[in-house]
Amino acid sequence: MTMWYIILLVLIGSTLFGLAYLSIRFAKFAFIGKIITNPTKKKFFSLMIVLSIFLLCSLAINLMNAVICLLHFVFFQMVCDLIFFLISKWKKITFKRYYAGICAIFLSLIALSIGWHQAHQISSVHYTIETPKEVSPLRIALFADSHIGSTFDSQTFANHLKTIQQEKPDILLIAGDFVDDGTSRPEMILACQALGKIQTKYGTYFIYGNHDKGYHNPQKRGYSSTDLLNELRKNNITVLQDEIIKIDQNYYLIGRKDASEEYRGTSRKDMKELTQNLEEQKYKIVVDHQPNDYNAQIKSKVDLVLSGHTHGGQLFPLNKVGEWIGANDKTYGLEKRQQTNFIVTSGISDWAIKFKTGTQSEFVIVDIKKK
Repeated sequence: MTMWYIILLVLIGSTLFGLAYLSIRFAKFAFIGKIITNPTKKKFFSLMIVLSIFLLCSLAINLMNAVICLLHFVFFQMVCDLIFFLISKWKKITFKRYYAGICAIFLSLIALSIGWHQAHQISSVHYTIETPKEVSPLRIALFADSHIGSTFDSQTFANHLKTIQQEKPDILLIAGDFVDDGTSRPEMILACQALGKIQTKYGTYFIYGNHDKGYHNPQKRGYSSTDLLNELRKNNITVLQDEIIKIDQNYYLIGRKDASEEYRGTSRKDMKELTQNLEEQKYKIVVDHQPNDYNAQIKSKVDLVLSGHTHGGQLFPLNKVGEWIGANDKTYGLEKRQQTNFIVTSGISDWAIKFKTGTQSEFVIVDIKKK
């Protein structure tokens, strides 16, 4: 939890800095000078304009996303200010208009428009993994981080599942954060029912993410983690909690409890304990919501690990922050470390943030074949 408090403080500090910085820079626009000539009043007037725009964004899309918009403007404003400063020194010219500010607004609007589109439009990403093990071909459909109710409701989710069904997967895996603290009980039920309609050869399997069990009192969203579990099972979804099943005699599917269990006063089995009695020649697939146990997974000699949680880094240029601070072993994509393949999906939706300026919402298709 300490990390979240640090992130909150950084966000508050960055927001206050951003509001002050943009107010100072906004005062350089020529039209402000035509309205007010007094330097102090000009800065105050600029601050009022910036605050008004920020408040309007907060009312339109919520405070969190208004902060995201603000920080994108600050980033592009600083970059443009630096570029035009260097040009003015190099060319020894003085710009009559505040071109840095105009460019910053233009670039910010483009980046945020793209980010909104990438968060709400879902693409399919395909990976093919070859193995020397004696396996029959297996097509996996994977999604994570649907956070039902964030960027789409249960009806739109059902439409996305129809798109996944068109890929003709042999199995559907859900790598956590299916619902959120803000997902209502009716939406949760409808989403589970939609999952129950998808047809695959080996069924649909679910593991919990850090949001599925909720961070607040269950009464706030109208259901408990047990209610979610029962609703999933009612719709023929198999929930794995540190459990292993065998698929097609060639594969083990290992579904892990989420790493957040330790914050809930419980625990989960480690990789050594989970895999110690498994047949070595079988292909081992691990579904683990958070991609932060790679060393143990490599030592356990599992073949494939599927995760979500990171949202693909979400925002440019902060994509790799999770790796830099040691919270995640990988942010996005496919990577092979020794004998183990790791895939992290950017997620099919979002949590509180409705922009993805550094990645794209997606579901994943993984084809496993014998080499």
